[in-house]
Amino acid sequence: MGKLNCWEFKKCGFEPGGEKAKKFKACPAALEMRLHGSNSGHCAGRSCWVVSGTLFDGQVQGNFATKMGNCIKCDFFNLVVREESDKLVKMTELINKLKE
Repeated sequence: MGKLNCWEFKKCGFEPGGEKAKKFKACPAALEMRLHGSNSGHCAGRSCWVVSGTLFDGQVQGNFATKMGNCIKCDFFNLVVREESDKLVKMTELINKLKE
């Protein structure tokens, strides 16, 4: 089995085709193709912390600057940091990819 994306790890249901995405809409991390492959993830599934509008404890988060405090406490964020180790894509590089 490959490395998990945030929606698989959190089992949130906001991935495309997921139960909650059918009723509401898919999470921006599950749709963000500019980060596809970063940290071994699908779309931004392993770089969700830099994507605006993702969820934390069921609440929509703002941009990177306002949500990062929550993200660094997240069990998934810390899993990716451990799994990627020295291959972890730096946050500045991820943000630059989003600006392209």
